[in-house]
Amino acid sequence: MPSDHSAGSPAGSSVDFEKVGSDYFQQRELKKGAAGWVLLVGLGVAYVISGDYAGWNFGLAQGGWGGMFLATLLMATMYLCMCFSLAELSSMIPTAGGGYGFARSAFGPWGGFLTGTAILIEYAIAPAAIAVFIGAYCQSLFGIGGWMIYLAFYIVFIGIHIFGVGEALKLMFIITAIAAIALAVFLVGMVPHFDAANLFDIAQTDAVGASSFLPFGYVGVWAAIPYAIWFFLAVEGVPLAAEETKNPKRDLPRGLIGAMLVLLAFALLILVVGPGGAGSEALKASGNPLVEALSKAYGGSTWMGGFVNLVGLAGLIASFFSIIYAYSRQIFALSRAGYLPRKLSETNKSKAPVMALVIPGIIGFALSLTGQGDLLILVAVFGATLSYVLMMAAHITLRIRRPKMERPYRTPGGIVTSGVALVLACIAVVAGFLVDPRVVIGAAVIYAVLIAYFALYSRHHLVAGTPEEEFAAIQKAEEALH
Repeated sequence: MPSDHSAGSPAGSSVDFEKVGSDYFQQRELKKGAAGWVLLVGLGVAYVISGDYAGWNFGLAQGGWGGMFLATLLMATMYLCMCFSLAELSSMIPTAGGGYGFARSAFGPWGGFLTGTAILIEYAIAPAAIAVFIGAYCQSLFGIGGWMIYLAFYIVFIGIHIFGVGEALKLMFIITAIAAIALAVFLVGMVPHFDAANLFDIAQTDAVGASSFLPFGYVGVWAAIPYAIWFFLAVEGVPLAAEETKNPKRDLPRGLIGAMLVLLAFALLILVVGPGGAGSEALKASGNPLVEALSKAYGGSTWMGGFVNLVGLAGLIASFFSIIYAYSRQIFALSRAGYLPRKLSETNKSKAPVMALVIPGIIGFALSLTGQGDLLILVAVFGATLSYVLMMAAHITLRIRRPKMERPYRTPGGIVTSGVALVLACIAVVAGFLVDPRVVIGAAVIYAVLIAYFALYSRHHLVAGTPEEEFAAIQKAEEALH
C-alpha cells in the first residue's frame, strides 16, 4: 500500500492507497451521455424549485420583509459568483465527485473529504425537509399527510432512480417545467393585488436598527440568510452529473449558469409579489405560502389556488427527486474512492448506485418524522455553506498554485468573483447559529463523527485509480516537470 503525502494536505495527514482490479470499477460505472446542457439547466432548477414553493417565507419571521429582501440579495450575489466559479472548476475536473473532486485537487485527500461530507450533509438532509413540505401540501390537497406520505415518496422516487438515470432525468425535467408554469400562474395572479404597504405589515420590535423596513433590526438580515439560501440551495449540484453528461467541459458551465439565472428571476419575483399581495405577516409561518397568498388576496379558494397547490406538489417533487440523485452521486464518488464504505458505490444493471440511494433515504425518512421542516433547512444549510467556503477556497488556490491548468471555461473576474462568494459563504455559515444554535451544533456533531471515521479508518484504505485520484496524480506529474 503506497503512502501519499498529498500537496496541500496538513502535515502528518498521510493517507494510504490500495490498488484494485479492473472488476472493481466495472461494478461501479455510471451511464455515460445521459444528459445535455438543456437537461442540466432543468436539473439545476429542479434541485431548487421547491424552495420557491415553501421554506423561504420563514425568513420573514426572522427579518421581516426588508431583512429577507437584503438577505436574498446577498445570497443571490453569493450563488451567482459561486456558479461562475464552479463553472470553471467543473470544466477542469468533470467527475461525479463535484465539490469533493475540486477540493481534492486543491487541498489533497483531507480537503476532498471535508468538502464531500459537508455536501453530503446538505443533500441527505434537504430531502427530509422537502418531504415535510410535501406532507403539508398533501394534507391540504387530499387530507392525508404525515409519515405515510413521507414513506411513499421516498420509496417511489428512490425506486425510479434505481430503474435508470436517463429516464429519471427526463421525468425530472418534465415535472420541473410543469412546476415552473405554476409559478408563472401564481405571479400573474398576484400582481393585481400588489400593495407595497403589505410588505411592511410585520410589527416593529425594539431591536437595534428596527424600522418598518427592518422590523427585527440589523440582526434580522443575518438571521434571514438561511431561508434566503433556500431560494438557491443545491443548484451547485449540477457538476455531480459530470460523468453522465455528453460534453461535460461545455455542458456543465452552461447548465450551472443557465439554471442560476432562472432561479434568480423566480426568487426576486416571488419575494416581491407574494408578500406584496397577501402581506408578510400572513405568510411568515405558512407551510404552503403560495396557496395561502392567493387565498388571502382573493378572499378564499380560487381555481388558481387549487392549480398552484396541485402543481406546487410537482415543484416539491422535482426537488425531492433531483436531490436524491445528487446525494447518491456524492456518496458514489466518495465510496468509489474509499472515503466511505466501498459497498455504497456498487451499481446495478441500470448503472444506478443502489446502496447510495437507499441508505441516505432511510436516514432522511427517519429525520422527516420530526416534522420540523424549518429546522431541517438549518441543518442542510450548515452543510451547504461549509462546502461553499471550501469550494471557493479551492477555486482561489488552484488559480494561484496552478495557473497553467487547462480551463475550458474561465470565471469572469477570476479570484475576485470567488473571493466575494467566499466572504459571503463565511457570513452564511454563522447565520444558522442566530436562528437555533442547537440544530447547527447537532449538525456539527454529525460532521465530527464523519471526520473521525476518515481520520481513524478510511484514510488508510483509499482507492487508487479513481477519476479524482488520477486527475490529482496527473497534476503532480505535471508539477514535477515544471
